[in-house]
Amino acid sequence: MSIANVKKVKSSEIELKDRLVAIRRVTKVTKGGRTFSFSAIVVVGNENGVVGHGLGKAKEVTTAIAKGIDDAKKNLVKVPVVNATVPHPQYGKYSGAKVYLKPASNGTGVIAGGAMRAVLESVGIKDVLGKSLGSSNPHNVVKATLDALLQMRDAYTVAEHRGVALDKVFNG
Repeated sequence: MSIANVKKVKSSEIELKDRLVAIRRVTKVTKGGRTFSFSAIVVVGNENGVVGHGLGKAKEVTTAIAKGIDDAKKNLVKVPVVNATVPHPQYGKYSGAKVYLKPASNGTGVIAGGAMRAVLESVGIKDVLGKSLGSSNPHNVVKATLDALLQMRDAYTVAEHRGVALDKVFNG
């Protein structure tokens, strides 16, 4: 994730919806027997370009989810969304997980699975083609999807970065 492109957002300013990506039961074997705890991966977003992810761990499922939501609200970022899809095709990578996002025409829907779908729907993307190419580990797929989204730039950002008018970006 390129730090220069990331725009942090405060969670108190917006209405967020949370989505549970995965819950895992973790077992620790000790001298006295087995100790169970839970880890929950949660994605929050306002369905208008703001998204964040978090991990919560606790002895109970509900507490783990609540901790995950709190962690996700601390990691909110702004993502460009153009006509309910992504601005351009983009690869994202995190550890062993690789994802590919491609813009889709209006009415296509979110063609993506599992963890990637939760992130894209939380951002507010309604039409996209997505493919997970590497690891299917939900932690890494969520982070790879966010990496791809954070690398995206809309036409306004490109024009501002190059110091040219908006119509010059498309004409050459």
